[in-house]
Amino acid sequence: MVERIPSPPIKDVSGGNVIELGREKNMDDKTNLHENGSTNGNIVKIGIIGVGGWGKNHSRVLHDFGVLTSICDMDKTKAKDMGTRYNVNYYGSMDDMINSESLDACLVCTPTKTHYPVSKKLMEKGINVFVEKPLSYLSKECEEMIQIAKKNKVSLTCGYIERFNPAVQDVKKILSEKIYGELLMIEFHRENRMPLHIKDVGIIYDTAVHDIDTAIYLFGTDPQVVFARAGKIFHSFEDFSNIMLGFGKDRVAVISSNWITPKKVRNFSAVCTDAIINGDFIRQEITIEDSLSTTTPRRVNLVEPLSLELRNFLEVIEGKRDRTEVTPEEATNVTKIAEAALLSSNTGAPIYLNLG
Repeated sequence: MVERIPSPPIKDVSGGNVIELGREKNMDDKTNLHENGSTNGNIVKIGIIGVGGWGKNHSRVLHDFGVLTSICDMDKTKAKDMGTRYNVNYYGSMDDMINSESLDACLVCTPTKTHYPVSKKLMEKGINVFVEKPLSYLSKECEEMIQIAKKNKVSLTCGYIERFNPAVQDVKKILSEKIYGELLMIEFHRENRMPLHIKDVGIIYDTAVHDIDTAIYLFGTDPQVVFARAGKIFHSFEDFSNIMLGFGKDRVAVISSNWITPKKVRNFSAVCTDAIINGDFIRQEITIEDSLSTTTPRRVNLVEPLSLELRNFLEVIEGKRDRTEVTPEEATNVTKIAEAALLSSNTGAPIYLNLG
């Protein structure tokens, strides 16, 4: 494992107050998450299907945790390269992997439209499944996946990683304590050049879904209406979109995403009755502006949200948690909203929801 130098404290550049947050545990301390094994004394064994894009990052973290045992990718060169790097078995076929390995869980990091058939086959083998976002392209498939997971008594979750971002966690805590009154509106901006490896979906399913989930998480409820406009310039699917989610009591989330802006942007603003809380997903930083001052809480070390997300999944497999942070039902609702956003964009009409 390559040792990483802890990031320096985030400085207050606003000229306002500075509050230092509690020291976060550095995930590269390589805590033995499974304490040399799960409750039955066996080391947890996890495989990954798909090591392009985010699959590479998952492989690194699971290797550092000591639970990565196998890698599969249809591109045998990628599979071999990653398998060799982490000294684990590698396969060019999913069937070969699941028939040869004794897996407790598997991560599905394949193209979106393959999530359902790949996850279905794994769960029917009694394997716990973590699916990179979104859970599936069709909400009908998501609902079927939930039933398959229940039937086979396995855990199913989805990689909505921003819930684990310390900036989001800080805002969630502030909102729950009503320090700055009620949350009225959230505005998200998620922008950068088009990723070349995304072929089967547009920006709504690949990018905007993160902010849809974060908006629901921070408001603590599902939206009642969706209105969206989207278009395409360079991609075969939409590569820019603006989505408005209407919640109860006239509260709203506005989600702006594009694959056109050359500079990478990942930020949000939460407007409360007594302050505005600005968050940066990349810097894991929030800045609070009220009528008297601008305050930037300072974090000692940056924490990798992916490590927190995978830790959560592992602890469920090991029986240390009853459920994953992101339930499959919540992930299904995000897909329903993405479906509604595309429909709204195509028809020019708002789409009313009853997510229940």
